[in-house]
Amino acid sequence: MSGKSRRQILTGLGFLAPNIIGVLVFTIFPVVFSLVMAFSNWDLTRHNMFLNESIEFVGFDNFVELVTNDRFSRFLGNTLFFMMGIPFAVGGSLVAAMLLSQDTNAGGGRRFVWLLSGAVFVAATAVLAVMGLGGTGMTLLLVGVAASIMLMGVAGGKTVYRTLFYMPHFVAGVATFILWKKLYNGQTGPVNNALRPVLDAVANLVNMLPSGMVSGLMWLGVLVFLGLMLWTTRWLRRSLVDGDLGFGALVLPMIVLLIPVTVAQRWGHAQPFAMTLLVGVIAILVLQGVLYVRTGEKFSCNAARGFGSALIVCLFVMVGQFVVLGLSAVTNYLPAMASDGLEPPNWLTDSDWAKPALMMMAFWAAIGSNNMLLYLAGLSNVPGALYEASDIDGASRLQKFWHVTWPQLAPTTFFIFVMSTIGGLQGGFEMARVMTQGGPAGATTTLSYFIYQEGFETGRLGYASAVAWALFILVFSVTLFNWKFGNRYVNE
Repeated sequence: MSGKSRRQILTGLGFLAPNIIGVLVFTIFPVVFSLVMAFSNWDLTRHNMFLNESIEFVGFDNFVELVTNDRFSRFLGNTLFFMMGIPFAVGGSLVAAMLLSQDTNAGGGRRFVWLLSGAVFVAATAVLAVMGLGGTGMTLLLVGVAASIMLMGVAGGKTVYRTLFYMPHFVAGVATFILWKKLYNGQTGPVNNALRPVLDAVANLVNMLPSGMVSGLMWLGVLVFLGLMLWTTRWLRRSLVDGDLGFGALVLPMIVLLIPVTVAQRWGHAQPFAMTLLVGVIAILVLQGVLYVRTGEKFSCNAARGFGSALIVCLFVMVGQFVVLGLSAVTNYLPAMASDGLEPPNWLTDSDWAKPALMMMAFWAAIGSNNMLLYLAGLSNVPGALYEASDIDGASRLQKFWHVTWPQLAPTTFFIFVMSTIGGLQGGFEMARVMTQGGPAGATTTLSYFIYQEGFETGRLGYASAVAWALFILVFSVTLFNWKFGNRYVNE
């Protein structure tokens, strides 16, 4: 090697040295050191300058404790529960992107008229509230903001709406969490202030009706639940027959679809309800199996074909089934609760409502996040010729979305789903730290916040490192699974 080449290499390394040193010191070294810590009993309450105890290597003891510790499994369950909002967040981002890709001015057309009428209506409501309807200051503020947004959208077009939708994403997270904590305040929060008159009307209606009629609505939940199951399994069967879905790709979506049925079996207070669900689901599965066998012509395909679409559809249906189960449980207790009057929940201090409250906040933030921008970019790249061909074939809007838009967005959806899954497994620290401190009774503690508690609050650095590496293995495994099957689906 000549002297000139050596000088060029050394010059390049000199410019790269700050980055290389930064990565070595602040990334690689902490990762390797945390792996060593995971096999030790390092505890700041015992191993410090005031005590003369030495740090010992304990092998896999931390990981054994992690598996046998009920807290870890519970906080893992909390993390997975929060991740049930991912399908809705992705769907909300897609809907927002599709709406924001439309021209709101529309050349003075019908869409412009609707927006202008809505803005005038909201503004008129604000005027009536000021003139004598006795609205609170918060009500007037919210109505005024809504009117301003609609008027700006009519004047400025879709650029205004895109900016407003994306605004929550670049606002500081802690500030957003503090704002939502105020909104969820049980006594003075605007959420409960808006719910109180609605709940009073519901309580009066429930008290007027026979208790048996209200409790009987629980059985309406059975019909809705089984209807969702029937529609989904019918769609899966038709996909199998048409060659759009392989048998290998059917396994995981069916497991996802049966999770709510398994959870319902643990309801000790509603065994007839749970047993009816189980019998109904078994009957539906048998029916779809018989119809598939009796179908004459079937098209074969790769075993993994259609996995992505089937999984996403079943995830949406699973979340819907859980919603139906929750509403059914509420109707079962509604007559007893309404007799004393219905009160808004204490969102962040009630273990039953804390997780749904944080999930609603996360859904609000996710609609206008980077996912929306990615979908906007993906929609702009869909060839217009495909829509023209579907119009010639007489396709409806739903058919154009399912057969044109959705397949063209497959790479974007795959990337968003992978990143959302990773973020869901790693997330939850900031909102738990700021809004609930992991409570009440650990109801909102996720794995990331559990690592913080063990490492920085109790001082068990060895055990916290073991939890961190367990989380890494979980994220790596799920990402590898998504990449193996989802990438195949995208490239079909």
